[in-house]
Amino acid sequence: MAEPSSSLRETTTKPQDITETTTKPQVIYRCKKCRRIVASEENIVSHERGKGESSFKWKKRSGESWETEKQPSDCTSIFVEPMKWMQAVQEGHVEEKLLCMGCNARLGNFNWAGMQCSCGAWVNPAFQLHKSRLDECYMSSVNEPH
Repeated sequence: MAEPSSSLRETTTKPQDITETTTKPQVIYRCKKCRRIVASEENIVSHERGKGESSFKWKKRSGESWETEKQPSDCTSIFVEPMKWMQAVQEGHVEEKLLCMGCNARLGNFNWAGMQCSCGAWVNPAFQLHKSRLDECYMSSVNEPH
């Protein structure tokens, strides 16, 4: 009789452990062309949302009436910290394109002086990766049973 109760105890503690480790899966970003991992959630540099189109110069605004108040659009890029795979950064450039190490696809740009995000906010220094060139993947915990 002691054996079934111990196995019951085991099954009741394991799901609690699993829910603790799987509550927030880790996000990684891969090159869309060759699937090489280029960044993870820990590498992202957050920024406060800008004021949208009103933050841009007149030339960069859309042709719509400037009088209408629009909700600022979502960011089309992510900003990350400088990483070893960014060869142009390692070579000492101040401003350059960011190319994938695996397939040489253009993933974004960097500028040590800063760049303006699509939401209107300025990020300084800026290492910008375009979401359209990346796949956002969710990694589950290693402890999770298969």
